Amino acid sequence: MATRGKKAVEKVKLLMDKTERIRNIGIIAHIDHGKTTLTDNLLAGAGIISKELAGEQLFTDSYYLEQERGITIFAATVSMVYDYKGEDHLINLIDTPGHVDFGGDVTRALRAVDGAVVVVDAVEGAMPQTETVLRQAMKENVKPVLVINKVDRMINELKVDAREMQIRLGKIIDKVNKLMQGMKKDKYEDWKLDATKGNVAFGSALYNWAISVPSMKKTGVSFNDVFEYCKQENMKELAVKCPAYEAVLDMVTEHLPNPLEAQKYRVPVIWHGDEASEIGQRMARCDRTGDVAFMVTSISVDPHAGEVATGRLFSGSVEKGKELLVSGVYKKNRIQQASIYMGQERVEVSSVPAGNIVALVGLKDAVVGSTLSTVEITPFESIKHYSEPVVTVAVEAKSTKDLPRLIDVIKKFAKEDPMIRVEINEETGEHLVSGMGELHLEIITHRIEHDEKVPIIASPPIVVFRETVEGKAGPVEGKSPNRHNKFYFVVEPLGAEVVKKIQTEGITVGKDKVLMRDKLMEAGMDKLEAKKVVNILEGNVLVDMTKGVQYLRETMELIQEGFEDVMLKGPLAKEKCRAVKVKLMDVKLHEDSIHRGPAQVIPAVRSAILAAILLAEATFLEPVQEVFISIPQNLLGNVTREIQGRRGQILDIKTEGDVVSLQSESPVAEMFGFAGDIRSATEGRALWSTEFAGFKPIPQNLFGEKVMEVRKRKGMKLEMPKASDFVS
Repeated sequence: MATRGKKAVEKVKLLMDKTERIRNIGIIAHIDHGKTTLTDNLLAGAGIISKELAGEQLFTDSYYLEQERGITIFAATVSMVYDYKGEDHLINLIDTPGHVDFGGDVTRALRAVDGAVVVVDAVEGAMPQTETVLRQAMKENVKPVLVINKVDRMINELKVDAREMQIRLGKIIDKVNKLMQGMKKDKYEDWKLDATKGNVAFGSALYNWAISVPSMKKTGVSFNDVFEYCKQENMKELAVKCPAYEAVLDMVTEHLPNPLEAQKYRVPVIWHGDEASEIGQRMARCDRTGDVAFMVTSISVDPHAGEVATGRLFSGSVEKGKELLVSGVYKKNRIQQASIYMGQERVEVSSVPAGNIVALVGLKDAVVGSTLSTVEITPFESIKHYSEPVVTVAVEAKSTKDLPRLIDVIKKFAKEDPMIRVEINEETGEHLVSGMGELHLEIITHRIEHDEKVPIIASPPIVVFRETVEGKAGPVEGKSPNRHNKFYFVVEPLGAEVVKKIQTEGITVGKDKVLMRDKLMEAGMDKLEAKKVVNILEGNVLVDMTKGVQYLRETMELIQEGFEDVMLKGPLAKEKCRAVKVKLMDVKLHEDSIHRGPAQVIPAVRSAILAAILLAEATFLEPVQEVFISIPQNLLGNVTREIQGRRGQILDIKTEGDVVSLQSESPVAEMFGFAGDIRSATEGRALWSTEFAGFKPIPQNLFGEKVMEVRKRKGMKLEMPKASDFVS
């Protein structure tokens, strides 16, 4: 590391102890709005990279595919020191991806930070992904400031005058405020974005300049001056007078909270333990003494050190040799190394106190979302992802000798990225890897072949479906093979609001049954049923409606096992079920436990639920994406044809000047190859983005065809299943 880098590390080590001078921030935005370019400017201001390269080096995009494709794939952490009003401050910064396929990284990064720099393109304005990342920030109680980037484009490409420029910038601030107001009513007045307050900056990260109202007072450069500099394309002089890092880092240090302030209101939102307990009090105070409370937000693999767990330390201090309990597995792991990030480099430090973002080596049992602590504590709230894996590729090793290596690599990737799901197809021996979209899977398969050097054969991407019911059926009787036990099930749809609540709030059957019941009732579930829910899996519920059945308690675990089997492999084509409510109405059990073991109970439960689903008008749900496109007005016809040719529906069309913004919805299965087609249909002039919009029922005319397609792919019989296949 260069001398300048060494000096920066020494300063960081000194400041880790001064909690009031720490800022943990994330840079969040829609794709291509300039997060990584802005990050370069901030790092240059802190002396980590040279000012001449700022905006071009893309320091945090250290992975070669990020540089080749010009997009951020992995969230990158870097610690830097900034002198604000004569005092050094430690800024722990996470640069996050903007592409919707890597949205999981944004969600995880937001758990580690207290403030967010929201970057918005001055020409495109607040886009759908801006809204998504802002919603995630509000949910995590992360305070935002705003940077409106690419102001030079607005002046030189849209040819606006100085007055029109200010009106347009004002509209962008209003739009972001409106989004915040809808999401965070309790904090809105305190957090409202207002240029005069100084929590909004305007600039061009590519040309290294930015201004804010406080920086205008300091430099004497007004909006009109900026307009003239841009018009004359004299950006260099403007960058000397108004460096981007100064306006933005001043704003970050002044307006975003330090951990002492932030943890008071963030801990109650992300940790649901007893606030009055000792550990609850310590976290609220960001106390560096006493017990450790640490949340893992990312796992990476260092070829020399092994697994590295990065996350936020809310209480206590961590150092080499300390033993920590890992939530979920309740095993102790010993820290082999504590370090901080300086871009792609990890720098070892002797000890790190609460309030910092830290990387720990040696915690082999930790996964993303694990709570690490010195004593047993209530784990942190699990990290809720807004999308789920909906596209799958089948991956197999070209040579059988590479199979063990392939298994290890896929396991490693799945641990690093919780948005990757892996299962083995027993019939074919293939590994099915599911991801967020085409690009996500493309990067995964590329990394297996090129980075890990495992030659593979990957199938074209396929879309996953969900099985559900549209009607009600039952009670359906399931008999055990020995005919001594009988189970009666009713199956019906689980309301969309209940499913949404389960997915977004991560409702599970835990110790707090009252909290679970209240949350389910809020979403519209019947009080008696909500009280009697015994299992929740993948947006399906099992409800025990029986009364006074002897021996049921000791059999309930086996009943749940049968329920889980069916929910993970439905009757139509062994796809996962979704939005299914299974009610156990009555049970007749043999008095001798030897006659009601797993081999008797599980098949009876499975066959009854499978048959009931088929009788309750079983159907397929397909994943759907919202597609947002901005184009010149004369190309509207080409775009609508492209959307409608993909079974898409146009939901909304807005016109502003000669630009049309189109909001539509299309099945994920029809979106493969869309990028190339939309480019050729619009001569490359379309700005577009997608967002996962959940699962919707498949059109009836395609239902049979799609079921057969999936059954054929899985090597199943090519005939539609019937209830009589499962129960007589």
